[in-house]
Amino acid sequence: MIWYPYTQMKTMKETLKVVDAEGVYIYTEEKALIDTISSWWCTAFGYKNPKITQAIVDQAQKFSHIMLAGGLVHEPAQKLADKLANWLPGDLNYTFFTDSGSIGVEVAIKMALQYHMNKGYEGRNVLLSLTNSYHGDSFKTMEAGDDEDYHAILKAYGESPYVLHVPTEIDALEKVFEERGNDLFCFIVEPLLQGAGGMLMYSLDFLKRAKELCDEYDVILIFDEVATGFGRTGYRFVADEVLPDIIVLGKVLTGGHLPMAATVAGQKVWDAFYDDDPDKALMHGPTFMGNPLAASAALASIELFDEGGYMDRIKEIEALLRSETEGFAHPLVKDVRVMGTTLCIEVFDSKDLDGFKEYAYERGVFVKPFLKYMYTMLPYVITDDEIKIVVDTMKGWFNDKTC
Repeated sequence: MIWYPYTQMKTMKETLKVVDAEGVYIYTEEKALIDTISSWWCTAFGYKNPKITQAIVDQAQKFSHIMLAGGLVHEPAQKLADKLANWLPGDLNYTFFTDSGSIGVEVAIKMALQYHMNKGYEGRNVLLSLTNSYHGDSFKTMEAGDDEDYHAILKAYGESPYVLHVPTEIDALEKVFEERGNDLFCFIVEPLLQGAGGMLMYSLDFLKRAKELCDEYDVILIFDEVATGFGRTGYRFVADEVLPDIIVLGKVLTGGHLPMAATVAGQKVWDAFYDDDPDKALMHGPTFMGNPLAASAALASIELFDEGGYMDRIKEIEALLRSETEGFAHPLVKDVRVMGTTLCIEVFDSKDLDGFKEYAYERGVFVKPFLKYMYTMLPYVITDDEIKIVVDTMKGWFNDKTC
């Protein structure tokens, strides 16, 4: 039996069997469904993308996996690392590969902590992150997060003295740095868009001030762009606007075709590890890091993103989401917000979304609302007409209800 994520297995509803997927559509045994969330935010170029698929096939005919250890390397990983060094902003030049966003964040946190150890800075052992944050489900990423709906298991340990959370308010940020700045080893954020925390959106000015404070106190600034990267916020990467010390990429990195993440460090972080002393090495090594199939998919995905005019398309999607929801209001709705390809309709009571998934299914739309949030994270290849179907379905749920 499959043990499904985020689900009470005893009471879970019947699953939908997928028999095919192509473009923006998931095909069940009964129906074609527009996928509104890009299979957990990753299939930005659609399912079965021919360019990415062919890159995987071509590499599979050579070899499917070679470990990046024991003195071995292979061309796809080398080419991808070189591409990222040239493609990402500033001095983000040093890539450590992993196979999931959560582990990519674990590595970033580990790098940041060891940076201070390698530099001989004592007492730097407190991690700062945002309230309502989510960075993954492995243990340190859970601790970095701030959402008991996902991480209630941490109650078994009690409140950690090594983690602080701060709201996305500049005054609060300045206060925590003034009081604890010399204790902090890193500040990790989902830049501009906090996904699992409720599709919360905040100002670029906050991140600019965070960068200034991190530089002043020598705190490693980590951008978790696993979900926000590749245009999701309307920026190519938020790191293009505010340069972090470490960026973590995932999801759209391979167009959602294979699992891969990349933790990319800047010069300051790299220099703290680059030494004759073996104790200063980064002791981490996932078995499938830099997998050649995934690296080939990532190279194709980046090429698609560069050549396909997708930043322009994202702006068009955002404008259409705004126009289609302009003036929309309902007694059950608390807020409507849009950023990039994300539309979030927040309700006052999560019970008011009970049955929405089935309602959407009957209209040929796949959705995955959570808690009080009905949302999209649309694939970039979706058409305007398909977007209108999605938004009409979301608004229709409320218009068809009696309060």
